[in-house]
Amino acid sequence: MTAVALKDTSPYQSPDTPVSELLALARSRALEDRQRLLMGVMALCDQHPAASQNLSPVLTDIFLVLARQAEHDIRKALSERLASATWAPPALVNILALDDIEIARPIIARSPILKDEDLLAILVKASLEHQIEVARRPHLSARVADTILDQAHPAPLTALAGNATAEISAEGLRRLVEHSRRLAALRAPLARHPRLDESMARQLYSWIGTTLRESVQERFAITDLRLDDAVEEAVQTAFSSLGMGTPPAPADPDRDEMDRRLVTKLQAAGQLRPGYLIRAIREKKLGLFQHALVVLGGFTMAQVRACLSYRTPEALYYACAAVGIDRAVFPPLLYEIRQLNGGPPGEAGDAVWLRGGLSPQSAARALHALIGDGDTPTG
Repeated sequence: MTAVALKDTSPYQSPDTPVSELLALARSRALEDRQRLLMGVMALCDQHPAASQNLSPVLTDIFLVLARQAEHDIRKALSERLASATWAPPALVNILALDDIEIARPIIARSPILKDEDLLAILVKASLEHQIEVARRPHLSARVADTILDQAHPAPLTALAGNATAEISAEGLRRLVEHSRRLAALRAPLARHPRLDESMARQLYSWIGTTLRESVQERFAITDLRLDDAVEEAVQTAFSSLGMGTPPAPADPDRDEMDRRLVTKLQAAGQLRPGYLIRAIREKKLGLFQHALVVLGGFTMAQVRACLSYRTPEALYYACAAVGIDRAVFPPLLYEIRQLNGGPPGEAGDAVWLRGGLSPQSAARALHALIGDGDTPTG
């Protein structure tokens, strides 16, 4: 049988393909024809969703085989088409949900096929980006929200706080407010959360900026808190927990300016690389380390100093990972930094670098979720 030419030669499109053409494509072993077959069969299912609600095991297997053979762009197109489909094979949906994040994103966000068990599996098996997408999913169940709270990873927690449709329990929301003591990025979405009550607002009040305080005051009529005292108490509590009497500041402004200029010159000459951070610490030059980290990571000095004074090494690890320092190098680097820094960052929390590698982009997002702009207490 001779195959009839498709009207659209792109394998990424699925026009109304005659069944005869699909049969011809099924006989072909060419990768492009198999991809067209995949999109064509899916288009038929879209056209007849009622008849496709219970796909036969054979057709489901065909979907799985073709999808596994498809190139990245085809899987991405498939994910976008299947994201809202009620007839999609669950096995295929779960495969796509664990694929590269660009492929997985529409499935995680919208697929009605994904159940709580599937979302929980993504939280355990997949990358940080996948976990963030789960936390953003509309109408997320309390069961999945509680698991995100239990894992307590900064970026997914921040996404959950901004998900106004998630079914977060009152206890879960209180846990988020408590997490916001150390995660600055949680404060703005929580201050605007529709289910924030007055007791939570009072707890959050002393940790948020002036603009948000005004909004919270107006919403809950909080007039009996003395702002200056609340802020002062929050700052002192944070630094006391770190064993520090006052917020850190450069000991020698002239030395600090010299360090900044040297780093600027190295950057202009194309000689500033992640390895310079390690060299600076080994030469016991913490100021150079700070300025180099600012430039390499695009951070503010407030963020870098917040990393160095944080109660756990987590923030510093994210900052180092964001500029390309290998996680295997981090433990000895951390030891030397603590020697130069008089102790901090603190020893609380888990050794996050043992969880696995992070891309620089993921590490930068995790850092911002953990400390925000670094201008508020992070203890």
